[in-house]
Amino acid sequence: MTGRSSIFLFGDTDVASPQNLLSMDGRAYHVKKFLNSVEADSYLSAIVGSSPWRQDHIKIFGRSVLQPRLTAWMGDRGASYRYSGLLMTPEPWSEAVLQIKSAIEKALGLKFNSALLNYYRTGFDSMGWHRDNEPELGKDPTIASVSLGDLRIFKMRHYFNKSLGVDIELGHGDLLVMAGVMQSNWEHCLPKTRRPKGPRVNITFRSVDIPKN
Repeated sequence: MTGRSSIFLFGDTDVASPQNLLSMDGRAYHVKKFLNSVEADSYLSAIVGSSPWRQDHIKIFGRSVLQPRLTAWMGDRGASYRYSGLLMTPEPWSEAVLQIKSAIEKALGLKFNSALLNYYRTGFDSMGWHRDNEPELGKDPTIASVSLGDLRIFKMRHYFNKSLGVDIELGHGDLLVMAGVMQSNWEHCLPKTRRPKGPRVNITFRSVDIPKN
């Protein structure tokens, strides 16, 4: 892992931060090439080959459907997470994911205790519109999302005013940070595409509430 200085998204500093992509009701920052191409290549290969991938059925509008992607959940002991009718119990951190987590924590000055890994095998794999607003994430969570692999279009739209939307291209090694009241007011998705696309892994680092014994 090469050295990199803090991005200073959340502190008082004279160092310029990336521009907020949202016009209101939340914050989203796109940091291109947070991981350089050599790092990103190495992590993509390691994570695709060694992660405990699974493909579950989830509930959408009362129907059980097969997720159009593979997933894995890693985290500290007790960092379970529930969404779309699934209870995700954390697998141990892999060394590759821990290294990425450490770099992001250093850059943001924050700590994360869990991560959702999504593996999009082709352009037909996708993620539907949703908000990351589950109770385990607490109020106004900060979520740091790193992309590895082929470029894909990531869409955001205001939950209460669908005329407000932002599309961004997430490339190999890019970092997206979603913060403030975004998860209450904006939803996001990764749509299918008919264009030929290679594998892509997205890792979203989070902090979930861990019950005390």
